Amino acid sequence: MTAAAEGSPLLRMTRARRNALLQSEPVQGFALISPTFLYALILLVLPILVVIAHSFWTQNYLTIDRTFTLENYRIALTEPIYRDLLWRSLYISLTVSLFTVLLAYPIAYFISFHGGRHKSLWLFLITIPFWTSYLLRVMSWKVILGYNGVLNSGLMGLGIIDEPSTALLYNSSAVIITLTHAWAAFAILPIFVSLEKVDRTLVEAATDLGDGPLRSFLRVTLPLTAPGVISAALIVMIPTVGDYVTPKLVGGKDGVMIANAIQAQFGKASNWPLGAALSVTTMLIVTLMAGATVLIIRALQRLAR
Repeated sequence: MTAAAEGSPLLRMTRARRNALLQSEPVQGFALISPTFLYALILLVLPILVVIAHSFWTQNYLTIDRTFTLENYRIALTEPIYRDLLWRSLYISLTVSLFTVLLAYPIAYFISFHGGRHKSLWLFLITIPFWTSYLLRVMSWKVILGYNGVLNSGLMGLGIIDEPSTALLYNSSAVIITLTHAWAAFAILPIFVSLEKVDRTLVEAATDLGDGPLRSFLRVTLPLTAPGVISAALIVMIPTVGDYVTPKLVGGKDGVMIANAIQAQFGKASNWPLGAALSVTTMLIVTLMAGATVLIIRALQRLAR
């Protein structure tokens, strides 16, 4: 721009107006507003706008039937597909609990009675795999049990099978194996705590009175650690009934559980009342099973005495 153009009356007038605008009170007040205040204002206003939009969309596009009915509970308990999924979920949960306790008890027993000075190290090593993501561990089992996975390759290398087996993955057995490994540490820890509380002099007294290792274990150690076994079984059983990720990734059509049906009702089916009925029904049945398990084990303890 030339000097003549810079000194033109029109340009001087434009600059004067700009300076006057910048020096005005409204503009200076807006400049004093900090970015933090604007951010907080947006966070405050945005949820209100979302609620208003949701209410408008609900009133204009959705019709909510608020009539009280037990029809959804009848469907949840009587429809064959939901009944079969619920029984399958309970079967898988109980099987996983049994296998997890059978796997965890010898490990906890070895650490407690033979770990010596390295008990903390053994517990640390047990918990290391559980530092990784749950999803990553499930995907690892999917690789191990897959058609070209580690297990099939090992069996073929040993000459046990001639071709990869398709029966290792996408069924209830794959779900049981994966869940057993996923919850093993949660069963080892309560059993280990119960074993640590066992008075060693009682075991020595049973041995001195003529009991062998197996008999002293069945008559002394196992009854005293029954609370830890019950806790481990319940810790594993209750969450595995509602597991959703593992059946979806390694279960296939034969490993689908009730949680997958509940997710479908809240998702694609958009039938929230039925999904809620399935959830409540599953919760009540699991509660009854947990209470029955505790009562049965306590009755067995009394008979053993």
